[in-house]
Amino acid sequence: MIFRQFFDHESSTYTYLIAERMGGEALLIDPVKSNVEQYIDSIAEMEMKLVLAVDTHIHADHVTGLGDLRHSTGCASAMGEMSNTECVSIHFKEGDKLKVDNLRLDVLYTPGHTDDSYSFVLPDRVLTGDTLLIRGTGRTDFQNGDPADQYDSLFDKLLRLPDKTLVYPAHDYNGMTVSTIHEEKLFNPRLQVANKQAYVELMSSLQLDNPRLMDVAVPANRNCGQKSAA
Repeated sequence: MIFRQFFDHESSTYTYLIAERMGGEALLIDPVKSNVEQYIDSIAEMEMKLVLAVDTHIHADHVTGLGDLRHSTGCASAMGEMSNTECVSIHFKEGDKLKVDNLRLDVLYTPGHTDDSYSFVLPDRVLTGDTLLIRGTGRTDFQNGDPADQYDSLFDKLLRLPDKTLVYPAHDYNGMTVSTIHEEKLFNPRLQVANKQAYVELMSSLQLDNPRLMDVAVPANRNCGQKSAA
């Protein structure tokens, strides 16, 4: 399997390029608009065809590359059915599978950071978007976020994956690139809570500034990063 992790320094975003093999089909998860040419060059270098570009949710800290990738490569674009946007060609839901060649990514609906947050599961790894971070969890104070929903997404879905499952988040602010479900159970301070109410109180007590690009990024991303429908 081809699995490449790109990093956007401005927003601390990870973008993932996934394919079964060189020369085959590829998909991108959480592409950043300013890095589209880098993705296209990498895909061309490995003689792959981009067939799908996906966002885990409507991002508030960067403008998505979905629209630019669709226009440049002809790939399909996708967001979850809860994203309430008409700019994508595919809306997925929990239980669906994202497919490239013989690879299948299982879709999990994992709301809490936002009400349209999804995660994607491969046999040995999970891409958690902003729901589960390395030694953290996504904030829950805007875009219809809800700490109780996030608790359920974490403890009833993600943390029930096998302990050895690799965790690849959509962001990291401390130079961490990968973790495991087992490590996060042991060492993630936000998961060391007695119950849902304790988690809700913890998340509700955070005093965080809004993302710097939020007022620009959210409306742009509802239109796939384009001035007109992608």
